[in-house]
Amino acid sequence: MNNLAQEKKYKKIITALSIVIPIAVAALFGINLRELGFDVEPLKFLPPIYATINGITAVLLIAAVVAIKKGNKKLHEQLNSLAIACSLLFLLMYIAYHMTSDSTAFGGEGTIKYVYYFILFTHIVLSIIVIPFVLITYMKAKLGKFPEHKKVAKKTFPIWLYVAVTGVIVYLMISPYYV
Repeated sequence: MNNLAQEKKYKKIITALSIVIPIAVAALFGINLRELGFDVEPLKFLPPIYATINGITAVLLIAAVVAIKKGNKKLHEQLNSLAIACSLLFLLMYIAYHMTSDSTAFGGEGTIKYVYYFILFTHIVLSIIVIPFVLITYMKAKLGKFPEHKKVAKKTFPIWLYVAVTGVIVYLMISPYYV
């Protein structure tokens, strides 16, 4: 299969994933297995773990940029692949937590409440927006289209880094209110 045909195939997959993932997360977020009568323990230990994974993702992304600036393509690719794996692991844990545990309300008041909700809102919106960017960036590299990869990576990196860092910030801000 030539590059053009491969890219066309990958774009269809990317489009599907960019739609299916946010819809699936939203749907699963709204399902609480305990409320449906399943005898499952709340997975209350997961938030600090998935917040840590977000932090690791941020470090991996920065290290990947440093690696490519030093000309180490192999390490750059490995770090980015690991960052994608961390993001998937985060997503699975996040869904598992919310399917077994009650949502935690932010208890802060005044200005900090607005700061928290601004960070949370931008984190959620950008976490949806970044999905096709990450997948397109990865696809361009896999197809050897490095000038195009570099161009889209310049947009992907800051969005993905923001999502990873704000995931940690959201956790730190809400963690005092976990029951």
